[in-house]
Amino acid sequence: MNSRERVLAALRGDPVDRPAVINPGSIMTVELMDFVNASFPDACRDPELNARLASTGFNELGFDSTYHHYTIVQESSALGCEIQWEQKDNWPTVVMSRPIWDHPDQIKIPTGFLEHPDTLCVLKATEILKTEIGAEACIVGKTMGPWSLGYHTFGVQNFLLMSIDDPELTKIALNKLKEISVMFGLAQIAAGADVLMFADHATGDLVSGEYYKTFLKDLHAEMAERLPVPLILHICGYTLDRLDYICNTGMSCFHFDSKNDPQKAMDIASGRMRLVGNINCPITMFSKGPEEIRNEVTRCLDAGVDLIAPECALPLQTKLENILEIPKAVKAWNDANPKSVYKNGRNN
Repeated sequence: MNSRERVLAALRGDPVDRPAVINPGSIMTVELMDFVNASFPDACRDPELNARLASTGFNELGFDSTYHHYTIVQESSALGCEIQWEQKDNWPTVVMSRPIWDHPDQIKIPTGFLEHPDTLCVLKATEILKTEIGAEACIVGKTMGPWSLGYHTFGVQNFLLMSIDDPELTKIALNKLKEISVMFGLAQIAAGADVLMFADHATGDLVSGEYYKTFLKDLHAEMAERLPVPLILHICGYTLDRLDYICNTGMSCFHFDSKNDPQKAMDIASGRMRLVGNINCPITMFSKGPEEIRNEVTRCLDAGVDLIAPECALPLQTKLENILEIPKAVKAWNDANPKSVYKNGRNN
């Protein structure tokens, strides 16, 4: 199997020669930026630099995928949000203290949304990656979900207060915002994305499992129908309280946080959807070493987690030896477990 075949088979639950190692989140670091002379913020805005940096995940680090969405700002920038672009040692961010909307009636997708420099950068970089390594590597795109876009355009506090004070108005907002998710997702698929990460930050710290059921379960099921590639839903934080709902959305996979026990997550999923994760980023990847990383990888594999990945974007100062340990540990585990569930598949 090559890497692309391995990832797509794993997302279907089909047999694979070894567990897939992917990055449905940025694994770029300052060291990698220097290595290929493609640094933030330019690598977030120039398609050539963007693709050059992304390709290192496959070409240099041994991951089975590429991922060229280093920020959460592309859609929001094209909508008119203020962006703080930072320097190469920090991610660009949306200035959420200055929302652009305060009522769903104001939501409008600007003419030329897909031609805006920051959305166009992603689409052009997707085309470059597809041409250069798309036969071998799985190209993972990303579209932000409507809950995340609500935070960016209304402000986090304002959006959460609206969800409490007027749930029906919030649902109207989400139904309008979802069209942005679909438009950008379809454009990336047309450009060559094999898989989409669907990032919707209804995090466990801010949103309960019941909130997820009320506002997002059916909407995410709609996204699984309208976006015709495997979708990897990403929600940070503790999410076991909503995982049963997520498993009924029809999405292919859930990217889960290290705050969730891998075995408990697999028990809840029970073959209904694939899981990817959940190697800790701020502590293990950033401040520990290869042994600790290997232990976390082994814990996930022993639980049967379908694809292995960091839980979220890696800190930009993460050491390369730590990133390299993830595929190395997966291969070592695979060699030691020749009759693993991965080689039998888990389709139900």
